[in-house]
Amino acid sequence: MAADAPVPPQQRMHTPDSELVALILDYVSDRLAIPETPLDHPGQKAEVDAILDGLVTREGMDPARVLEIYADHLSKTVLSADSPRYWAFIPSAPTKASLLFDMVVSAASLQGISWLEAAGAVAAENQALRWIADAAGLPVGAGGAFVSGGSAGNLSALVVARDTARHRLVARDGEQARHRRLRFAVSDQAHSSVRNTLSIIDVDPFVITTADHRFTGDALRAALEADSDPDSIVAVVATSGTTNAGIIDDLLGVGTVARERGMWFHVDGAYGGAGLFAPSVRDRYAGIELADSFVVDPHKWLFAPYDCAALLYREPRLAKAVHTQDASYLDAIHHDDGSYEWNPTDYAYHLTRRARGLPLWFSLVVNGTDAYTEAIEHSITLAQQVAREIDAAEHLELLREPTLGMVLFRRVGWTAADYDTWCARLLRDQVAFITSTSWEGETVGRFSFIHPATTLEMLREVLATTA
Repeated sequence: MAADAPVPPQQRMHTPDSELVALILDYVSDRLAIPETPLDHPGQKAEVDAILDGLVTREGMDPARVLEIYADHLSKTVLSADSPRYWAFIPSAPTKASLLFDMVVSAASLQGISWLEAAGAVAAENQALRWIADAAGLPVGAGGAFVSGGSAGNLSALVVARDTARHRLVARDGEQARHRRLRFAVSDQAHSSVRNTLSIIDVDPFVITTADHRFTGDALRAALEADSDPDSIVAVVATSGTTNAGIIDDLLGVGTVARERGMWFHVDGAYGGAGLFAPSVRDRYAGIELADSFVVDPHKWLFAPYDCAALLYREPRLAKAVHTQDASYLDAIHHDDGSYEWNPTDYAYHLTRRARGLPLWFSLVVNGTDAYTEAIEHSITLAQQVAREIDAAEHLELLREPTLGMVLFRRVGWTAADYDTWCARLLRDQVAFITSTSWEGETVGRFSFIHPATTLEMLREVLATTA
């Protein structure tokens, strides 16, 4: 090909382009330099469709123009979960270091399924997993993988719980036990992903009603003793920080009953598991060391980018026996000659995966563990301060004392429509993003704090609007 000949399109896509690199890096640099990330606004379908109309063409478009469309229009319709004024659902507050290293992971196109392909990345991810396992008091041999989120973690772990239990039943009772209906004990406060998982894996829920929204060992024991077929209940799921109110179940009590009865004990800590790193509340997690599997989402309260959930097993070999995928072309990554130490794909339902744990690892190593502890403690302290502000206001009522970073409250005299109007006005004025929730059949207000840059002054500004 002549030196001045045009580059064919199929090659142009993979040809280094310094102008494109500079364009994107400049945008990222500007974004990361924003002192306070704006909330922005929800998008209307007709408007978004109009922006996108005709952008996909045979010839392609000037990247500067495409980025301009995104920055000036599309991005404005994406609510920023990393804003310190985002207090709805479960926010996110990734560190600058984790965001930057997420770009490194993407730019390198890391395939993080196996030790053969990504030994260094896998080892670094495992170091971050070990930090979490140590905080939970899990044994030296514990391990797992980073998956996309709490739902993926719960699904992967509970498949292992089901298959491990079935294997034991068959070993004890013979082949007729292979087709026996199994049940998992869950509380009426369990996350929706747990209920969805049980449907997917064809396991029946054994739902236990909680007192004061907290699952206890006494309630589990009483329910098992009253059941006509307790042997069919082979696993139990507890929560370390519910997403609605931040309630931590009686992990020690539930875990003790599970141990006594040979049940798999899974702890869903997708949101609240990060509280393990806060000395002020660490005692509330007593019993988590008994868990057979545990999930916590770093993209929530451990300040990593989406999407990242840590999935840990007490005995990873049990997960490996369930999740390892056999195929002739995969023989190379499973060749056990002692040189391949860990394949993340063996510990969840996934095969292809990005090395999504690396941004957490990089940020953790760069910033140090004390910074994480202090950032988590900030949210806990802020929730307690806001609770006192609510107590002092005659027109507001605190619904329960906050445990972690969640605050539930009632505005006396308000209906569901009043809460909706209030939330919409705050978002329109870019003061805060808040959504109401349901508590014991009533629509109430809810704050969810994660970002260490959220201040009490911001909250006072919002509470003043309820008067």
